[in-house]
Order: sequence, then structure tokens, then C-alpha cells
Amino acid sequence: MGWRMGAECWHALRLCGAARGARVAVAGAAEDSARNRSGVTLGHGLEGLADNPAMPLPALKLLAIETSTDTLSVALGSGVPGEPLWQHSGPGAAQASLTLLPAIQSLLDQAGWRLHTLDALVFGRGPGSFTGLRTACAVVQGLAYGARSARRPDGLPVLAIDTLQALATEALARQAAAGQATPPRVAALLDARMGELYVAAYRVTGAVLVQQQAPCLCTPAELANWWRDAWPQDSAHDARNDLLAGNVFDSHGAEFSEVLGRRQPAGPTARALLQLAPAALAAGAAAAPHDALPLYVRDRVAQTTAEREHLRQAQLVRMAAPAPVAPLDV
Repeated sequence: MGWRMGAECWHALRLCGAARGARVAVAGAAEDSARNRSGVTLGHGLEGLADNPAMPLPALKLLAIETSTDTLSVALGSGVPGEPLWQHSGPGAAQASLTLLPAIQSLLDQAGWRLHTLDALVFGRGPGSFTGLRTACAVVQGLAYGARSARRPDGLPVLAIDTLQALATEALARQAAAGQATPPRVAALLDARMGELYVAAYRVTGAVLVQQQAPCLCTPAELANWWRDAWPQDSAHDARNDLLAGNVFDSHGAEFSEVLGRRQPAGPTARALLQLAPAALAAGAAAAPHDALPLYVRDRVAQTTAEREHLRQAQLVRMAAPAPVAPLDV
């Protein structure tokens, strides 16, 4: 890894204060339950149980962390709509490293859960704020390793989910809550600073988001071409039914006004990560803690002074340009 796990991991390990013996027993039971839910065949001698009435499976216990923007979001729940959900939202960025662990402990206390009884940890892997992504990775690794036991020598399983997928999921939930029809396509747009956007394209199939274009960088001026090129087979598609979702409309919306579609302000949330987690677990996407790595997309952290000045001048020129006037019908 490109960084050392610092104070976040040390304090994360301290959340695992349960007695060792109790931790082994409960973690083992949780692991067996998770294995049964994942569809693994039961051992020899249990075949006759298939004739008995199905027993209800216990709900998943998941912790989700989203720190890739300037908003910190944490949630506990099963990811199933209608099931109990505990949430926290607050300032992110640099402040996330100070408030994240207390927020997690508070939610665990509210739910009456303990870290070692969780089935998995979920986090938004990026793209997004470099500091936020490193904080999430360090904390998730520390928590996962802190819950190690004889039955779980590698700690809790970890799900790393794309930030832009969580953003699109949150936007669809807001559209549904507002009574809007489900769009056929979603463009997830996240402010990448430095005059650029993190973007990804998704097709909505039933209740599932299918990635059409992986996360990448583009400028607001390039967005129309990127969106068109993402759908080479859909030249006859009516783009007015599409959804543009993100946190970029106030800062850059005027720069891609020609891109058709409804606009839904939204950001990635821990609630959306929980919603995506059960399907990701069923698909085998869980990984060991040491594989919980960020998705940066961008390699550079900051612009040079000259680059910042060039962007500032270009923005001033755009603002000073006269608005186009339609020709008179004479």
C-alpha cells in the first residue's frame, strides 16, 4: 500500500474490545450464517433438511462508510428496503478522520450490535477525494483486522463499491421518492475539482444498475461527446428520458447545457452502499482486508499555479461571452 495505517487503524482496532472467547463463538456463527446465505452447499448428511419448511435466514449485518466527498456518511443495516437502518451524516474531507470512528461506535451502540458480529464492511472506493479515500481504506482495514478470530483469521470481509455507482443509486432513490419514472440511462457526475468531472455511465435494467462506461475523467465541455460515445448503439435513443445525477450542476451545469436529460442533485451515501451490498456479496465481490484499495482514476493531486490561472481566465472568458441570440423570423 502507498501509505501506512496511522491513528485511524489503531483506534479502529480498539473498537474490538469484546472478550476473545465470546468473539470466536459469535463470529463463527455469523460466518456460518453468511455462508448459508451465499448459497454454499451444506455438508454431507444434511440433504434431508431440504424437505423441511424453509427457515427464515437472519438479516445481514453490514456497516457502510462513504468519505469520498466533503460529506461523511455512515450507515448500519441489512441493505434490504424496509429493514432497520441507522445513519450518520456530517462534514467530510479532513474532518472525517476525526469524527468517523466515534460515529461508527455511536451507530453500533444505537443498533445494539458489536463489530465482530457484522457480516461485512462496505466502503466507497472512489473515485473522489484522495484524503477521504485513504481514510476509508485505513479505517476499514483496521476494523476488519480488529475483528479477527480463530474462525475468521483474515478478519471481516470487505466490499469495495464504486463511488459513482453509489451516487447513481442514491439519485434513483430520490427520483422514486419524488414519483418520477425510472430512467433508462444514468450519467453519474462527481466534481473532481481542477475543472474536471468524474463520470460513469449506467443502464437501468429492472432494479439493477449495469455499468456501461467505467469511471473516468472528463471536462464539462467534453461531457456531451463522452455521453454520446458511451452509447454507440443507441443513436436513436430519446435522451430526454435519461438522468444526469451528481453534485456538479451549480458549479458546471451551464457548461454542458446541451446535454439532454433530467437533472438530479445527489451524492454518494452510505445508505446507497448498503443497498448495493447484498447483491455484491451474492456475486462473490467480498475481499480480504488487505485488498481494500481505493480507485483514484486521477494520478495528480493538484494543478500548477499556471494551470489554475489558465482555467480561471478561460472561465472569465466564458462568463463574458454574449448569450447567443436566435435570428428574427422575418
